[in-house]
Amino acid sequence: MDLNRRHIFKAGLGLGAVLLVAGCGDGSSPSEGSDGPPQRGGTLRVGAIGKSSKIERDPHQTLSNESDFLIASLVYDALTVPGTDPNVAPRLASTWEADAQQRKWTFTIAEGARFHDGRPVTADDIVWSLRRLREIAGETKVPVASGDDIQPAGANAVVLTCAAPNSQLPLLLRMMTFVVPAGTTDFAAAVGTGPFRLESYDNGNARLVRNENWYREAPLLDAIEVTLFESPESMANAIMAGQIDLASSVGAVAGRTAETRDELEVIRRPNDVAVAIAMRTSDGPFADPRVREALRLAADREAMVAQVLSGYGTVANDILGTADPEYDTSIPQRGRDLDRARQLLADAEFDTGKTYRLLTKQEAVGEVESAKVFASQAADIGLKIEVVVQESNAFYDRTWLTAPLYTVNWGTNDSVVFFASKVMYSRTKWNETGFRDAAFDKSYTEALAAPPGAEYTAACREIQRIQHDHGGYLVWGMADGIDIASRYVHGLPTLGGYGRVQLERAWISR
Repeated sequence: MDLNRRHIFKAGLGLGAVLLVAGCGDGSSPSEGSDGPPQRGGTLRVGAIGKSSKIERDPHQTLSNESDFLIASLVYDALTVPGTDPNVAPRLASTWEADAQQRKWTFTIAEGARFHDGRPVTADDIVWSLRRLREIAGETKVPVASGDDIQPAGANAVVLTCAAPNSQLPLLLRMMTFVVPAGTTDFAAAVGTGPFRLESYDNGNARLVRNENWYREAPLLDAIEVTLFESPESMANAIMAGQIDLASSVGAVAGRTAETRDELEVIRRPNDVAVAIAMRTSDGPFADPRVREALRLAADREAMVAQVLSGYGTVANDILGTADPEYDTSIPQRGRDLDRARQLLADAEFDTGKTYRLLTKQEAVGEVESAKVFASQAADIGLKIEVVVQESNAFYDRTWLTAPLYTVNWGTNDSVVFFASKVMYSRTKWNETGFRDAAFDKSYTEALAAPPGAEYTAACREIQRIQHDHGGYLVWGMADGIDIASRYVHGLPTLGGYGRVQLERAWISR
């Protein structure tokens, strides 16, 4: 994040995303230090992390690079996007409505929506795009049983039919539904409906210009230039030297340095990224819930936030979705208890004579460091952990979804049900911890079937309780998103996760 998984919600995952409704009241930074109202014009130079070896231009494939995800989300529109309250907002779909059973959802295309080449957006375009996305990524991204469950409803609407009641479909579609003209398989021209259109592209770097005919309020900037940086350090050096105007998701170390520079502003986006440890629950050394509880009790969360995040974050409680309005703050915060952790390992007859590998990769800022810090803390309960850093492609080819112990990162954290759907429900293809729990599945399906209100809240709380008590994640903290901008840049997004990439209300005062 999006939505993708080497990011899905990093972007994207990144994914992870993340987009917001235009306007300062919907998650944009105030125009501090500006003279007068927002100004039109200028080019915003944006730095974003990526690897040349992972460049992907197909918006329906996994977008591992932050730079690719940023470009795609400015060029293409999704049906729905993250918002503030509620946490799902309209985009290419102006409205949506479900039948009484909450199985058939009708999404209406925004009035005046056109592609960059002037063609109006039709139901056939959306059906083609959703079916293609469903074929490539499966039910995880488009939660219907098959492509036949996506049908046109006249010229300007589509109907999605779910296999079971699903009250959260608009939320589950956020940032996954980039729409392209029907029949498109070559994306070099990048014909979308978004607020900016592609003018030029060179090996992951792009120049985007304002779409004057966007169906929403036209962007303020004349252009955005996106530059791919291979590391946060190189991007931080560029913003310090004035070579770019905005360093996106640059990390805490650079943020600390930028705070001493009068010409720069540090923008913190709370609940931006979860860097967690996945423990396989179905088999292997961590299948016993007592062992997983011991690892959670070994973590010194305050120390990890201080050391790994340089204080730019908050302690978490082994639950994904910390910014959800339904997040259950009544669940007691798990703290460090070394005696209890040692006892649990003894009760489980866990072999502390072995050395266990914790696999990680250089992806999210601080991810490798978090593994090393936790390995040091785990030694206090007699657990020997070797941290192994893998190249990202090797990690996703050989480790993700199968290894007993590895780090993960997710860049959208405003929905408990979103995470249940993507990584914990027994039927998801992205079940990172091999979690199979009948009570969890029951609560998840009850949440989808429930209308807003007490019934939905109760189901969400049960999802969280099960995850906290015996799920497969050690979620020790939530990292703030750290952007660094020149003082003359205003109107930047402040939402965490996928909300960070919507720049159509950004403007420059120089």
